[in-house]
Amino acid sequence: MINVLFVSLVFMFGMCIGSFLNVCIYRLPSSTSIINPSRSFCSQCNSAIQFYDNIPVFSYLWLKGRCRNCKTPISLRYPLVELMTGILAIAILFMFGLTLEGVVYFVFISSLLVITFIDIDHKIIPDIITLPGIPIGLAASFVLPAMTFKSSLLGLLVGGGSLLLVAWTYSLITRKEGMGGGDIKLLGMIGTFIGWKGVIFTIFVASLAGTFVGIIVMLLKGKNLKFAIPFGPFLSIGAMSYVFFGEKVLLWYLHSF
Repeated sequence: MINVLFVSLVFMFGMCIGSFLNVCIYRLPSSTSIINPSRSFCSQCNSAIQFYDNIPVFSYLWLKGRCRNCKTPISLRYPLVELMTGILAIAILFMFGLTLEGVVYFVFISSLLVITFIDIDHKIIPDIITLPGIPIGLAASFVLPAMTFKSSLLGLLVGGGSLLLVAWTYSLITRKEGMGGGDIKLLGMIGTFIGWKGVIFTIFVASLAGTFVGIIVMLLKGKNLKFAIPFGPFLSIGAMSYVFFGEKVLLWYLHSF
């Protein structure tokens, strides 16, 4: 049985990783090093953030969501990402235990969190995550019990190939670009970690979630307003859902017939 103290430590570790993910989310789109400068700084006044003001979530609450020096409001996204990462770390612990499999999936999900918020903010999916992520996912298939190298490679082909086909068909019919190359590479990377069945599940969940959010945005913004909604976050949600619930959902679906 996992004791409360250990779970608390995992949660705090997850929040610390979430703090690093915030650095990646902020710096990667501008091609800024995530290592140098090593200390975080206020984006408004450029003052270095002291270690006691950089404690995940708690510092945000203590400072009432403002920079200590210039009093500029700090985005709520920072504690949100830290909390999400902490909660996901606990979920991984309960799902996979303290195993190499759990570590791999935690790294995978952490990368999806970074991709999600970068895509929301900048409408881009950084190649610096997806392109290295593909060979890492293929290599991870040798340590993931539910995966083989063949299924990982097939996941890459089905993931990247399916969206490439959709993008090509859409472009052929409309003469416009409808699916970004970043989404194609992202789903290819996802496929290497969760296989072709995971890709199908991911596309299904992403399409449902995207449609639901699209309808809400259309109702709020108006039918005649064109509003680009990035697809990367929905693909990430679909992939995360598969890691935790995918196999059970697929078994339930198959047994229902």
